[in-house]
Amino acid sequence: MADIWAHIVADFAELFSGNLSAWSAFLKVMLIDIVLAGDNAIVIGALAAGLPAQQRRMVILIGIIAALVLRIAFALVVTQLMQIIGLVFAGGVLLLWVAWKMYREIGQGSHGEGSPGSPEIEGDEHSGLKPAKSFVGAAWAVAIADVSMSLDNVLAVAGAARDHPGILMIGLVFAVALMGVAANIIAKYIERYRWIAWIGLLVILYVAGTMIYTGLTDREVGLLQLIS
Repeated sequence: MADIWAHIVADFAELFSGNLSAWSAFLKVMLIDIVLAGDNAIVIGALAAGLPAQQRRMVILIGIIAALVLRIAFALVVTQLMQIIGLVFAGGVLLLWVAWKMYREIGQGSHGEGSPGSPEIEGDEHSGLKPAKSFVGAAWAVAIADVSMSLDNVLAVAGAARDHPGILMIGLVFAVALMGVAANIIAKYIERYRWIAWIGLLVILYVAGTMIYTGLTDREVGLLQLIS
């Protein structure tokens, strides 16, 4: 715990001193969290849309709580795994897949079909996802989606702030807060202003490319170290 606080204090000091590397990592982390929190909310709302109001609200609440817990768990594991040779490269490749999925979702836009949408979440009616027909089915579908989306979020943030562990922790807290408080608001604005999602996609692509390059060439965790 003391090490985490030390990293946070050190990275905040770099931010206030005007360190460009720290500010770049901070801004990338914030944008990734904003875009992916809104995307998470849209998926949860779409999967729960076919249920009665009380059950629908319960599934949405379960989905948000599961997303918070999973982000914390994945962050604790991913930061350690990225010290292993080859896993930074693998994380970058996985982020390319995340970017491809996101590109398809953005390109689909308002033409998506399949879910009538939940009143609690704006924009989920265009997700293209089919709502579950039972409470158990919806809760299970949301849990599976949460695992994938939480891992995507943590990988992207860890890649963006790899050299700034304090900013990584700040980003995790920010993501948790967004999921618990403002995910629906974010989903509404992303649906209304699609350019926000496009910028988020470009940032994720940049992070993926950086992770792949680092995963190949880094002297400590790069794959090329295995053949040199």
